[in-house]
Amino acid sequence: MVYYLNMTNTTKQKTEPEQISKTLTEVVQDEKSLAIIAHIGGIFFGIIAPLIIWILQKDKPNASFSTHHAKEALNFQISVLLASAVAGLTTIVLIGFLFLPAVMVANVIFCILAAIEANKGLPYNYPFSLRLVK
Repeated sequence: MVYYLNMTNTTKQKTEPEQISKTLTEVVQDEKSLAIIAHIGGIFFGIIAPLIIWILQKDKPNASFSTHHAKEALNFQISVLLASAVAGLTTIVLIGFLFLPAVMVANVIFCILAAIEANKGLPYNYPFSLRLVK
């Protein structure tokens, strides 16, 4: 129980436990929302969405959940960018025409899986990702 002293009245009043738990739930939900945006934003905006979220959240002491997910999404999107560049270069020998759609489908699938795990409040590590941002 949290008590505070009312300056106009000398009686002690207690805050509502439901209000305190609601505030804690909102913080967790905000972290989950940012993590989901980092993963789903990677599908549509590439490295831009996770980079922005990571830059904004990395120095906040109570934002470790969203920072972890933004960093993972950023590392994965950098890996997808590099794989897409390799696929683009290999289109000259016709292998890239098969490799490029596979990279895009894998990007969508793994980003959706990561967003689902973030919504559950669990950490997620992409299976095929270079760990460039630490």
